[in-house]
Amino acid sequence: MLRNILFFLRFLDSSLQRFFPKTWETAKSFAHPRVVTMLFFGFSAGLPILLIFSSLSLWLREAGVERSAVTFFSWAALGYSFKFIWAPLVDQMPIPMMTRVLGRRRAWILLAQICIAGSIFAMSMIDPAKGQNYMVLMALAAVGLGFSSATQDIAIDAYRIESAGERLQALMASMYIAGYRIGMLAAGAGALFLAQIKGSSPGAYDYTAWRTAYQMMAGLMIIGMITVFVIKEPEVTAKDVNRGRITDHARFFILFLVSAVAFVGWFYFSSEIAATLKEQVVFIVKSPSAAGFIIATARLCAGIGVALIAARVMVALKVADMEMIRSAYIEPVSDFFSRYGASLAWLLLALIGLYRISDIVLGVISNVFYQDMGFSKIHIASIVKTFGLFMTIAGGFLGGTLSIQFGVMRILFAGALLSALTNLLFVLMAWTGPALPMLYLVISADNLAGGLAGAAFVAFLSSLTNVRFTAIQYAVFSSLMTLVPKVFSGYSGTMVDQLGYPVFFTVTAVMGIPVLILILICGTRLQVKDRR
Repeated sequence: MLRNILFFLRFLDSSLQRFFPKTWETAKSFAHPRVVTMLFFGFSAGLPILLIFSSLSLWLREAGVERSAVTFFSWAALGYSFKFIWAPLVDQMPIPMMTRVLGRRRAWILLAQICIAGSIFAMSMIDPAKGQNYMVLMALAAVGLGFSSATQDIAIDAYRIESAGERLQALMASMYIAGYRIGMLAAGAGALFLAQIKGSSPGAYDYTAWRTAYQMMAGLMIIGMITVFVIKEPEVTAKDVNRGRITDHARFFILFLVSAVAFVGWFYFSSEIAATLKEQVVFIVKSPSAAGFIIATARLCAGIGVALIAARVMVALKVADMEMIRSAYIEPVSDFFSRYGASLAWLLLALIGLYRISDIVLGVISNVFYQDMGFSKIHIASIVKTFGLFMTIAGGFLGGTLSIQFGVMRILFAGALLSALTNLLFVLMAWTGPALPMLYLVISADNLAGGLAGAAFVAFLSSLTNVRFTAIQYAVFSSLMTLVPKVFSGYSGTMVDQLGYPVFFTVTAVMGIPVLILILICGTRLQVKDRR
């Protein structure tokens, strides 16, 4: 029996190899150890994010606390938005003992995972219903979880790019997206399910149920930790674990720490002033969302200025020197511009900043649209969230496979085009009404296109990095890719109120046209550059 099975498998392999050689070789590449590794790392990266936001919001709501009343929680998102600031620390600084044993990338991944598990466990030991002091502790633990998770993202992205050649990057991105979505499902639906079966529900809050749920989520981080010990360190970093003197790394750490404290301190002490100024700006511009954007931008710029002043003081006191700052921040940026030239570099940065604008601007208002159309929460949970998850994963695998067969730039263009066109399906659904077949069609097309575009986009970003500055350059790219779309998405509700859903969805589709033009220009310029 076993002999027959083996014979059939060999026959199947040879047949597929003969008639579909390139497709079959690509399919077999999904079993490559480096590719499979990204499924588990993606899981450990996707697990923490919903434990900071949606799952925690429901916990606080059941505990009788409004999350918006605690401004500390907004800091948890800073880790994801500004991870490029401490990416040089992850890129250059060794961790005592751990780096010597594991290597630079694996050591940082493991340390981040330990901190993530510790932060989740700390959150589980705090009952927010006990008062303001406990809420502050919960907020601090959530901030710690956000920064630990962002640090893990930095290290995993660097590991992914350095551990395999460009050929496998699209497949690794596909597998990472699949793992990430599964991790989000575990932290979202999984944590809520555990809390529910343990007896906590709206109107019947039970702290022990949420404690158990979060402790089990902390335990799931063991998946990523085991992966660290199973895999090997990328060769490019395995030969470079002792770069720089210990005193240089310590001084750079002090420089970063002082600058970070100055940045966070500015946000803490300026919160009341910002609230007062926002009221005055609202009176002038007549728009709360516009006023919030103006104040938030000014506050961010001022915070960066305070951090730079603190760094300058450290240099003046000879705690650090300009060479550290130059090697950490200036050289990675100058390397990118020198490799591609100023004009192409700016075009690439524009493409990175705008590529996801159609998806993100629409995505912010999508759940509200489904409810306004008359779909129930059960439909949204089962079709939009669960069925949509599998469509996104399928799209990711499709994007990775097609990127190898036809090239990343072609699939990048196809993903942007499909993402824009699928937005027009929302226009059709707005006209047809709450029909379940139409919802399945829209979710299938939108999530498949999003997964395909996402896999190609991650592979494209990976190809732009230099292995000398992997962590900092990719951290800048990944922060930039959501910055502009998030700014525009803040006006989604206002646009819907003024234009209506059909026109709004049409506008989001039109937003994809500049992206398509940028892909064509950048693709042509990159081909010319490669032929030189």
